[in-house]
Amino acid sequence: MKKQTCILIVILLIYSTVSATPRLPHVFGDNMVLQRGMPIPVWGWADKNEKITLHFNHQTKSVTADNNGKWRINLDKESAGGPYQLVVKGKETITFNNVLVGEVWVCSGQSNMEMPIAGWGNIKNYEQEIKDANYPNIHVLTLVRETASKPQDDIAPAEWKVCSPETAGDFTAVGYFFARELYNKLKVPVGLINTSWGGTMVETWISREAFDNSEEFTSMISQMKVLDLDSLIKQRTESTNKKIQSLQGGLPTTGEAATWKNISFDDKVWATMQLPGLWETQQLGELDGIVWYRKTIDVAAADAGKEATLELAMIDDNDITYVNEMKVGNTNSYNANRKYTIEAGVLKEGKNVIAVRVEDTGGGGGVYGESSDMKLTIGKTVISLAGPWTFKVESLLHSGSGKVGPNDYPTLLYNSMVHPLIPFAIKGVLWYQGEANAGRAYQYRKAFPLMITDWRTQWKQGDFPFYFVQLASFGAGYGNSKTGSAWAELREAQAFTLSLPNTGMAVTTDIGEEKDIHPKNKQDVGKRLAAIALHKTYGVSSIYNGPKYQSMKIEGNKVIVTFNKISGDLSVKNQSKDVKGFEIAGANKQFYKAKGIIKGNTVVLSYGEVLKPVSVRYAWADYPGDANLFNKQGFPAGPFRTDKWKGITEANKYAIGK
Repeated sequence: MKKQTCILIVILLIYSTVSATPRLPHVFGDNMVLQRGMPIPVWGWADKNEKITLHFNHQTKSVTADNNGKWRINLDKESAGGPYQLVVKGKETITFNNVLVGEVWVCSGQSNMEMPIAGWGNIKNYEQEIKDANYPNIHVLTLVRETASKPQDDIAPAEWKVCSPETAGDFTAVGYFFARELYNKLKVPVGLINTSWGGTMVETWISREAFDNSEEFTSMISQMKVLDLDSLIKQRTESTNKKIQSLQGGLPTTGEAATWKNISFDDKVWATMQLPGLWETQQLGELDGIVWYRKTIDVAAADAGKEATLELAMIDDNDITYVNEMKVGNTNSYNANRKYTIEAGVLKEGKNVIAVRVEDTGGGGGVYGESSDMKLTIGKTVISLAGPWTFKVESLLHSGSGKVGPNDYPTLLYNSMVHPLIPFAIKGVLWYQGEANAGRAYQYRKAFPLMITDWRTQWKQGDFPFYFVQLASFGAGYGNSKTGSAWAELREAQAFTLSLPNTGMAVTTDIGEEKDIHPKNKQDVGKRLAAIALHKTYGVSSIYNGPKYQSMKIEGNKVIVTFNKISGDLSVKNQSKDVKGFEIAGANKQFYKAKGIIKGNTVVLSYGEVLKPVSVRYAWADYPGDANLFNKQGFPAGPFRTDKWKGITEANKYAIGK
């Protein structure tokens, strides 16, 4: 009895100590940057009616926690400076060290914002960039990726990092290059809050309240009841286990998978899957874990024993690849083409076995890309590897694959990765997203402005700057004016969003990569966003974007396209004489390439196939690689069209579960 009493006393003492300590959201921490020039909200939790006192620089302010233990203090405006301490005193004292005051920007969107300087993306010249990243006045907070069914009060624990060669590799590349430009021009501390998640659609970043009040989306959101994520995870895990049971009779025993690379292993009872193709679109569906693929090929006697090259397109996320039990390579990157050398002597005459162990940590999983990128090359012999492969699941992630992903329902990332940041004082937002919404590009005209307005409404800081990146060029489906281009329509929707106040758009069609959705040139993306911010937010007088379409008129057998003068003198890239990327169509809507010549602030287009021009388009394609119109400051002209003809995405609407 005495022992139980002692244990109870200890528990009560621990509880009282924990509850007596003031607590702040994890957006506050050592090395944080606070926004200069505006009141600085500081908030948190404590015991009911506990007195909380803040000490910061020369300020001291106090407040009493309410009946729910919540408290908030608005510090007065501060000028840029530091380092300072922020001391929070209640029944216990919390001290945050190395606190700076400067410019705070939220970085958000999908993988092109998430893409770090080094790691799965390895941006251009990343080794030198990391070596040179000695900027102790640039600090970055990277949020842990989480979903939530309801708005959360706090983010998962995360740390503000000081920019150095030791830390910079993990920073958002776009955000870092933006911050570096700002710091070099303004000479004030810059803080970045990176809340991004690859592959996410815009609808997951919008609050339920915004959907409820949107004519476009109110019917959709009314169909979504209050979510119980734990219950959903349980249901999905059970469904995944049943699927695996039906495909292969359950998961393997310990050590069994180690034999799956062996030549002698019999995989005849394994199920088959068509590659390339993510497994989410095939038998496995939503699954995160480890899956093995096997394929047996015949090698002729003349090719046996020779060195060869194995190509497996792209693999999401990581792979270890074997040929005849010999490891030929491994890659930890979900968007890198696999190309491995098979040493002389490995390939045998007759049957040869390729075994690939694929680890997927979230989102899509498996082998994907172009069929032509799956092949075995032995001298002049090319063996296609596209087609059926046998497969078997080795294991699932800890939570199984029943977890709810960020795109499964709207609002999930707003709830977990935006709402907890509010009302932290910020200067503005940088946004790079849209790839995941390309199939609903027309509706993005409503969804994207809705999100911007939603964040501004929730933050209650007025129309703070919101600067975003227009989609780079990429051969997504090689759409164009003839077949229709979802990516061109998405870029158009992004451009329409500039009608909102205090917005800006960085055009990047010139720095995309045809076969990589994650362009390696993130330096110019950051610089172009910074040019917008320096001009529009910080009052630096400069040209900050490319030529913008103004009007068109027909003169004889020429079409004169006029651009606004404030974006600088027109120029062409790569010392070309002709302007490329323009097309002309008549009333029949059939587009033909047009040759262009610069005259002043106009481009004069000549045409032959079109007798009576009706429409002009520029860079209207998923991958408009030849478009070369710039201004002399090096900013590209944005894609545009003069017609309003129906596109290929106009009928596509967001629906829950699709």
